[in-house]
Amino acid sequence: QVQLVESGGGLVQAGGSLRLSCAASGRTFSDYAMGWFRQAPGKEREFVAAISWNSDIIRYADAVKGRFTTSRDNPKNTVYLRMNSLKPEDTAVYYCAASAYTLGNYSHEYNYWGHGTQVTVSS
Repeated sequence: QVQLVESGGGLVQAGGSLRLSCAASGRTFSDYAMGWFRQAPGKEREFVAAISWNSDIIRYADAVKGRFTTSRDNPKNTVYLRMNSLKPEDTAVYYCAASAYTLGNYSHEYNYWGHGTQVTVSS
């Protein structure tokens, strides 16, 4: 079992940057692939990025590719999402999730979820 807590969200102007962190409890963090998802007002939850347990495979949604970077530090039980060149369209609640089975792009493939952190990008 993994408990996840996101942090680092906030209000930022368009073009600015934020770094989100996801802290995991337990000693099994390195066994999981990690994903980032977001949900904007009135929209469905969408895939943002995913990273394999050993960081050898990293995937990004087209909407964020080239602007966002995810990384993980297994000894610290933490995964990060660096967001650069933020746009108002990036405004959403961002969630981290852990998958014990696959480097998935879909919500149902993840076993554990954090409660989310709000990111608001103003124009």
